[in-house]
Amino acid sequence: MSPNVLPTHLMIEPAWSLEPQILLEDGPLLAIWKPAGLLTQGVPQGLPTLENWVKNWIREKYAKPGNVYLGIPHRLDRPVSGVMLFARNSKAAARLAEVFRDRRVKKTYTAVVEGMPPQTTGRLTNYLLKDPQAAHSQIVAEGTPGSKSAILDYRLLGTVAGRSLLEIELQTGRMHQIRVQMAAMGCPVVGDQEYQTPQAGDTTTRTVEEQSTTNLTTQPRGSERIALHASQIIVPHPIRFDEVTIHAPFPAEWASYWPEPERDLAGGV
Repeated sequence: MSPNVLPTHLMIEPAWSLEPQILLEDGPLLAIWKPAGLLTQGVPQGLPTLENWVKNWIREKYAKPGNVYLGIPHRLDRPVSGVMLFARNSKAAARLAEVFRDRRVKKTYTAVVEGMPPQTTGRLTNYLLKDPQAAHSQIVAEGTPGSKSAILDYRLLGTVAGRSLLEIELQTGRMHQIRVQMAAMGCPVVGDQEYQTPQAGDTTTRTVEEQSTTNLTTQPRGSERIALHASQIIVPHPIRFDEVTIHAPFPAEWASYWPEPERDLAGGV
């Protein structure tokens, strides 16, 4: 496929923005559309999380009082949007955890990044060291104690206004992996103020406004939304074992990340 033609399921037609949505309910398997800015779980009581939203949805739909079981086999960073999977019983949760652990889940992301990658397709292999207390990852030398390999494949879908649209397939699942590796390649994710690419000799972290070739008025300092979207997931069903493919529509703010995509991707008509 030409790098200037988007697959149908990746055409940017902004749909949802602020509220989670049910993408699929298939037995104990739930697929939920997570908006950017919403935490997945694990925060002080009273703050909104996707976990609580899904539990409340189950309570209301099935009239379940009290505690609701919900298995969470994976997570998305707070500023990332897209598809997330949940399990409604422990058997399905264990099976989903197993297929994630064995890397039998295909996770595809779409990202708008600053600049252009060195190749139209490529594989990035780095070693990441996680600081769980600071919720931060960094690239380190191979063999660094505590580091783990991080591998992803990317494909260039198009370019416009000094930015590139990439399809990214994760081969490993490390904390902030795509964000760290894109910044290290010199193509930080648009809106990501935590991981930026320093200029030569510059040891400071630059803001998106200093990095970008365009005015990111929709991404103020401290924004909880970035141009990274979990656009597709393919997973074995936890009961039937057949493959299930789920696509996630893009949130409304993507119109500001990627201006007039159809015109530019069609060759500047």
